[in-house]
Amino acid sequence: MSSFEQGTAILVIDDEESLRNTFQFFLQNQGYSPVVTAASYEEALNEVAGRHFDLIISDIVLGGNTGIDFLKRVREIGLSCPVVMITGYPTVETAAEAVRLGAFDYIPKPVEKEALLKTARLALRQHQLEQGKQQAERERERYRTFLDTVFKSVTDGIVTVDMQLNIMNMNPAARLLFNELQPGMADHKTIVSLCGQEDFLPLKKDLLSVLKNGNEISQHLFECRGAGRLKKVLSVSTAPLKDGAGGTDGAVMVLRDMSLPEQPSPGKRQRFHHFLGGSDAMQATYTMIENVGRVDLAVLITGESGTGKELAAEALHQESHRKNRALVKVDCTAIPETLLESELFGHRKGSFTGADRDRMGRILQADGGTLFLDEIGDISTMMQLRLLRFLQESTFYPVGQDTPLRVDVRVITATNVNLKEKVRAGTFREDLYFRLRVIDVILPPLRERGDDILLLANHFIEKIAPKVGKAINGISDQAQQLLLGYSWPGNVRELEHVMERACVLCQGTTISTDQLPTEITDHLQCPLPSPAAIGAERSGSVSAPIAPDILGDHSPVERVLQALRKTGGNKAKAARLLGIDRTTLYRKIRELHLDLADSDL
Repeated sequence: MSSFEQGTAILVIDDEESLRNTFQFFLQNQGYSPVVTAASYEEALNEVAGRHFDLIISDIVLGGNTGIDFLKRVREIGLSCPVVMITGYPTVETAAEAVRLGAFDYIPKPVEKEALLKTARLALRQHQLEQGKQQAERERERYRTFLDTVFKSVTDGIVTVDMQLNIMNMNPAARLLFNELQPGMADHKTIVSLCGQEDFLPLKKDLLSVLKNGNEISQHLFECRGAGRLKKVLSVSTAPLKDGAGGTDGAVMVLRDMSLPEQPSPGKRQRFHHFLGGSDAMQATYTMIENVGRVDLAVLITGESGTGKELAAEALHQESHRKNRALVKVDCTAIPETLLESELFGHRKGSFTGADRDRMGRILQADGGTLFLDEIGDISTMMQLRLLRFLQESTFYPVGQDTPLRVDVRVITATNVNLKEKVRAGTFREDLYFRLRVIDVILPPLRERGDDILLLANHFIEKIAPKVGKAINGISDQAQQLLLGYSWPGNVRELEHVMERACVLCQGTTISTDQLPTEITDHLQCPLPSPAAIGAERSGSVSAPIAPDILGDHSPVERVLQALRKTGGNKAKAARLLGIDRTTLYRKIRELHLDLADSDL
């Protein structure tokens, strides 16, 4: 049995039981598995709705329906697997209709075993080739999208030209730079007219040299003046644009404006939209959302439950050019499967029992804005297919309507499950996964956010205490130790619930360990340094030793190595164990001249 035949799913549809069983026996004996049978049009539709098939073999006569009807329906719902028709009365009209609708072939009755197996083998081989081509095209599209995103988001100007010096592409930073020098300058079609002024002749000279010799020219600095005698110093690097086959298609220039003084990097942000946190992990998240927000592509937000995926969707919307239009949110798990299609796509009056009026779906409500689909990993196979078609075409059919509607919607999705695993398990469509995950935003768990835990805890106290009539102004050192040492499987949402409980139980002005739940108080088995000492070390106000009370009376080198051993080399966890910030641990490693590559961790 070949690997091609193993795991190949075939559906056989025939209202004659003897023929169904015969075809199933022939195919299974050849090694194809599973081979599923259906006796009617309705039974066959149920099968294709619930599972994937690589080949469908259908009789052209199916009781009150025909195999042609089934073929039409299969193509309407977007299934692309080959369909072979079986007919007892082959005619030119029947064959033409079947082929027009996308049938791979038709076999006249009586069906011979070899004819059946040969046609099945050819159909499956062609389908496998088509799938390979589609997968390759998906990968190319993902790579093109990635390059386009990088091209648009970098702050340096990038210009590509062909061998005749015609401008092929120019990113927004280059367009802005040229238009700052002279309004309309970026609209030139060739580098010859763009470099018409004497100041810009070095650009043309570099390009001609690169196109002739194929050598890179880097860091060429020259002065130029534009409109209003505005003077700039430009750094230009020029390189050949390779065609992938050893030849050259043109050249690429990278321009940087060196006339402006370096701007100091902004300090750490404690707040970003509705996020609160100043840790390194959150700084990276804020920057990612800013960069991704302004690029109008589909985004998949992933992260553990309670990390703030809805907040990330809101921030992405606010960072986009759609921020003044609607942000429509849909929790896919909160709507019954039977109603989700109508909820998303809408319906027409009378399209089903209870549809007593037209309903505008969430997609149409989001037209011009953003659609946020939370818990996308839990939708059914049929909904995955409908959503894929919408993403491919930007059109959809409300339930009960024959004419499509076109919308301009940015789709953001979120999940706390591993979609890659679901794709591998066959419960989530791979093509939909790649459509949704053009760019992904990964939210860090709370346990990797360090002092953000205390920042958030105090924020929740300020919000909750007045509501329960308490004047709470802080958390004891021991309670802070426990909060910092807990793993927070429920993340920020769990922390908020813990602080709600603590505020309700607190009888004084300070939350102590008595108000924390047992899963937190029983979590640590060894004492930690006080949060005050940790804060002093992190602020740099003292040169604190590394938590000797955790790891015993050892040298600083041994204490660091022991912490890394206990955490399997995870520096973030080791820093928490030592009671210091991760950046402080990196500094200690450098000061102590530790070569972790050669250390026995």
